[in-house]
Amino acid sequence: MKANPRSSQAIKSGKKSSSAVEDYLERIQELIESKGYARSVDIASSLGISQASVTNMVKRLDCEGYVKHERYRGLVLTEEGRIIARAISERHRILTAFLRLLGVSEEEVESDVEGMEHHLSPSTLSAIEVLCSELSSNGELRDKIRIQQV
Repeated sequence: MKANPRSSQAIKSGKKSSSAVEDYLERIQELIESKGYARSVDIASSLGISQASVTNMVKRLDCEGYVKHERYRGLVLTEEGRIIARAISERHRILTAFLRLLGVSEEEVESDVEGMEHHLSPSTLSAIEVLCSELSSNGELRDKIRIQQV
């Protein structure tokens, strides 16, 4: 459960991006991975927001050098956009695993991860990752701290 050092480094030293920018980049990456492309209409639908809002954010992402619009292909992440999207996905994966190891219900995991993932320092995320590794390999410790479902 080791984080990608390159993607972690992007969050540590790259431009500071907002939660909204990170959410868009993560969603664009997910759409590209699942469908092979990302269009504004798909982003709007998956985020539950208007296409006009997506258009405004896409312009911002383009100006900041995170995406390019390619005719007939939709949005394409730049190298910097891909690095940040991968780092956010990795954060999401680590936090999801952590909360599951603690026994948090699946309904709460996703909402909690969405609330937490943009607000952790790289050192805190690294500590959580180490703890996940320990909890994964130490069933006794995991059982000791697991949340008891009511």
